[in-house]
Amino acid sequence: MKIQKRDGRVVAYEEGKIVDAIHKANNEVEADDRASDKLIRTILDDVKKDGFDKEQVTVEHVQDMIEQHLVESNKYNLAKKYIVYRYQRSLLRKSNTTDESILKLIRNENKELAEENSNKNTRLASTQRDYIAGEVSRDVTRRLLLPEHIALAHDNGVLHFHDADYFIQPIFNCCLINIQDMLDNGTSINGKMIESPKSFQVACTVTTQIIAAVASNQYGGQSVNIRHLGKYLRKSHDKFMKQLDEEFGDTLTAEEKKKIVDLRVHDELKSGVQTIQYQINTLMTTNGQSPFVTLFLQIDDNDPYVEETVQIICEILRQRIEGTKNEKGVYVTPAFPKLVYVIDENNCLNGGKYDYVTELAAECSAKRMYPDYISAKKMRENYEGNVFSPMGCRSFLAPWKDENGNYKFEGRFNQGVVSLNLPQIGILAEGDEEKFWKILDERLELCFEALMCRHKALLGIVSDVSPIHWQHGAIARLKKGEKIDKLLYGGYSSISLGYIGLYETTYLMKGVSQTDEAGKEFALRVMRRLNDAVNTWKKETNIGFALYGTPAESLCYRFARIDREKFGDIKNVTDKGYYTNSYHVDVRENIDAFRKFSLESEFQKLSLGGAISYVEIPNLTNNLDAVKELIKYIYDNITYGEFNTKSDYCHVCGYDGEIIVNEDNEWECPQCHNKDHSKMNVTRRTCGYLGENFWNSGKTKEIKARVLHL
Repeated sequence: MKIQKRDGRVVAYEEGKIVDAIHKANNEVEADDRASDKLIRTILDDVKKDGFDKEQVTVEHVQDMIEQHLVESNKYNLAKKYIVYRYQRSLLRKSNTTDESILKLIRNENKELAEENSNKNTRLASTQRDYIAGEVSRDVTRRLLLPEHIALAHDNGVLHFHDADYFIQPIFNCCLINIQDMLDNGTSINGKMIESPKSFQVACTVTTQIIAAVASNQYGGQSVNIRHLGKYLRKSHDKFMKQLDEEFGDTLTAEEKKKIVDLRVHDELKSGVQTIQYQINTLMTTNGQSPFVTLFLQIDDNDPYVEETVQIICEILRQRIEGTKNEKGVYVTPAFPKLVYVIDENNCLNGGKYDYVTELAAECSAKRMYPDYISAKKMRENYEGNVFSPMGCRSFLAPWKDENGNYKFEGRFNQGVVSLNLPQIGILAEGDEEKFWKILDERLELCFEALMCRHKALLGIVSDVSPIHWQHGAIARLKKGEKIDKLLYGGYSSISLGYIGLYETTYLMKGVSQTDEAGKEFALRVMRRLNDAVNTWKKETNIGFALYGTPAESLCYRFARIDREKFGDIKNVTDKGYYTNSYHVDVRENIDAFRKFSLESEFQKLSLGGAISYVEIPNLTNNLDAVKELIKYIYDNITYGEFNTKSDYCHVCGYDGEIIVNEDNEWECPQCHNKDHSKMNVTRRTCGYLGENFWNSGKTKEIKARVLHL
């Protein structure tokens, strides 16, 4: 007989648990009111008989049967104790859980929130306000909005219901802003009309206003394709030329006019890009952080404004290399915008016309860790010949055609994400593949149910909840009061199944990682099974389900922490303190960068709803040639890649020396005095550990320093 737990897990029936529960209740009543061993045996036999011809029964059904037997046997006091105990447990599961977390937040003692999002400063009153609302949302979501077994599955690390802190609101995850429509046809922000810009500088200002407004009405990232600004740089050029013609006529030669116009255009270009960079990093959205925005840098030969686009991309890269000044006047690496650079035939460092732009991108990567790189060649292979930006959260949309048969990506969005803890399945399966696939299928059904909760939360929402998205062009141009439902179906928007820890799962089931052929074969089978699931859901529901290599690094620690508490230290699995993200190979594997990209490219093909791979290069700033070689390799081998560095490195100011431990026992950059652990790499040579850093809290004393080895 099988028992279905409240969190959705199906486990073997254990009658000893019933015996223990009744004995505990017996201890609470007088001797005459206790259940005899004979009565207990009768209860056990009846439960077994009831479940004999059933695949499974629920734990609630078994408890109901126990209560019924106790009452029928006139064990009223015992039944009362048992019923009260069940009621108290139910109340506990549904009780308000926000008081302690909110008070800790106000006192700046909630380390989990502080580390959850390095872009949000929990000391700021405005950010605390958003976090307080988020804690209330989490509580209401868990107690009232989600089915109890889904909430418990989240608590037990079976799955992760992302962004519960925003689930109470009718908003979605991330999107590709249709910036072309909004700039060309005008938009409205806060009830004020904004007409199509007449110059590049104004277009840049309007773009940042749009980004801030969009970011304030959703919880994920946004992406903007820079190519749409090329048109406005041309407008500025033409405007300057017209002014010179009107003012000086034939008194200036064509060459003189060109020189003057070029100087003015360059000045406007620099000012416009600076506007984007500083506006994005100084504006605060209503969720208490800078807009989580990505700029997509693509040089498309078919773009009528390709030369202007190239100028804009070069200026963005130059300004990122320089950095922005912090409050102490030190040039630092801004957190936003994220940069994604497309490598194509015209700039793949193989004699292309725009190779010089890629040279600049490589220099930027060496100095500032950005941009990330997308291979147009590999992307076309996987996405029906298309090249397009990831959404701000790094998830990808599936190709979709409008009524005219044209592919459309901008103006589309992601409804939300639920991620699956793969290593926990491997732990429970204990090396038994038949058991593994059975548990996986059961948990995929849980994930489907949780994802449908996200979808249903958006059904019936009217466009008025976020005019910038639904009425004024960021996503659509719907009428006031019109429902958004049609945008939730047919694959127009995506909804994502994430996954964590394929590396550990493979190790648990095969004793080797996916770098070994036996492990690789198993890991690819797991990926195909996940793919089959989302494709089946897509056909059954007409909703754009997709498999997504979850980028939430904090989730790698959460799942590992839960499993370590449940199952103890398991070598190369829970003992590390983290799980590897999605399909990634663990950083501790002895594998070179080229082989890592080559191996992980096979998994990217099976994770088309989002996938990014990274490699680590020692002393990145002194290895520009290595960066260029890897850029070339990305173009031919993998869709999406980025670089990290193994040495001590401060991503804020670019310092490439040893990070010190200050008087407060915290890591600190000696150059810019950055103490933000998320913006530095620290590798202590004493043990050679190159894994993820983590925060360690003692039982009696809070340890504030980041440690690598204990």
